Amino acid sequence: MGTKAQAEKKLLRLFVLEILLCSLALGSGTVHTSEPEVRIPENNAVKLSCTYSGFSSPRTPSYENRVTFSPSGITFKSVTREDTGTYTCMVSEDGGNSYGEVKVKLIVLVPPSKPTVSIPSSATIGNRAVLTCSEPDGSPPSTYTWYRDGIEMPANPKTSRAFSNSSYNLNPTTGELVFDPVSASDTGEYSCQAENGYGTAVKSNAVRMEAVELNVGAIVAAVLVTLILLGILIFGIWFAYSRGYLDRAKKGTSSKKVIYSQPSARSEGEFKQTSSFLV
Repeated sequence: MGTKAQAEKKLLRLFVLEILLCSLALGSGTVHTSEPEVRIPENNAVKLSCTYSGFSSPRTPSYENRVTFSPSGITFKSVTREDTGTYTCMVSEDGGNSYGEVKVKLIVLVPPSKPTVSIPSSATIGNRAVLTCSEPDGSPPSTYTWYRDGIEMPANPKTSRAFSNSSYNLNPTTGELVFDPVSASDTGEYSCQAENGYGTAVKSNAVRMEAVELNVGAIVAAVLVTLILLGILIFGIWFAYSRGYLDRAKKGTSSKKVIYSQPSARSEGEFKQTSSFLV
């Protein structure tokens, strides 16, 4: 894509948070839209309304090969989910002395795919457990509903007799389900459902989570084994010392003695010994 096309695309498509719901007039001209928000299924054609008045010689940019322009707006031949966003229609005179703009939000509708879940197979009672659910395809983004043993989980567990003994927080936007703490009644098969108002809601596979007690017996057993091994090591060191094995090992390392004697005075004709060593 060339520099000119990139600049034109940047002018046309601006992702912003706010949506202009009324016409905007700058200078003597006005630009307005009859539909500030448009929802259309993916792969369909759509027209974004953009009309103007008060411009003597308006000009509009071209937008790739998928869009055609007319005095009443722009038409996409086929939209994709990547086209979702807020578009700005700008109209200006050749001299650039007067211009107007209006924004139109386009939402390309895509049904949700089957969500994936992350659920621990076991969770310790009294601890924190986090379950997650997500699906990447839905447009607009999906919201999530959790189920335990096929029963929908309410946002507030205290409002339902089936979940009154549970303590959890459920976020329908992120799909996160947090138990804090886990209770014995939280054992069950969990699944989540994704929906975005378009197409059919889709449910994930069910995964069983067991709420288990802290295994005190295993912890005690591990401590006992550690103490026994430590006791055996200490006894082995004591036994070796009491039998004298450590002392004999030290005595077995013999030291060598070196005797040095100064040379004695002799006559010049005698053999001169400079030094002697006895090992």
